[in-house]
Amino acid sequence: MGFSVFGLIVSIVVLAPNLLLLRFPPRGRNIVAPVPQPLGWVERAGQALCLVVPAITQPGAIVWWWVAPAAVALATYYGLWGRYLLAGRDQALLYASLWRVPVPMAVTPVVVFLSAAAWLGNPWIALAAVVLAAGHIPVALLTRRAIGLAASE
Repeated sequence: MGFSVFGLIVSIVVLAPNLLLLRFPPRGRNIVAPVPQPLGWVERAGQALCLVVPAITQPGAIVWWWVAPAAVALATYYGLWGRYLLAGRDQALLYASLWRVPVPMAVTPVVVFLSAAAWLGNPWIALAAVVLAAGHIPVALLTRRAIGLAASE
């Protein structure tokens, strides 16, 4: 245990764009998918862990080349937020595919945290990312299905 400035930065840069939803919520109809309660708990646990764990666990052996995949995933994530904001803020844009990835706005944060775990030599961040993936990706897929994107793309 111990403070990690790099871990704090990773948590902030990945989770901060979600605050955009407070100022720029989706326009139009908001579809809420039914989510099994345990899956919702796992998603919330993963989000909390990915916010806290990187900042409160010290890095191990830093492997600098892992910054590159983390940066690419983060840039992709920011681009997806840009797509949402510039293309009309439709809820479907939060769950729309990118290339062949069905819910990239759920997948890219997981990739950033897994890359950060490798970069910072910190298995606790990897564990937090796995918990996030176990909850966030299935919830996003359920919402995507409820919106009806699976059939239209």
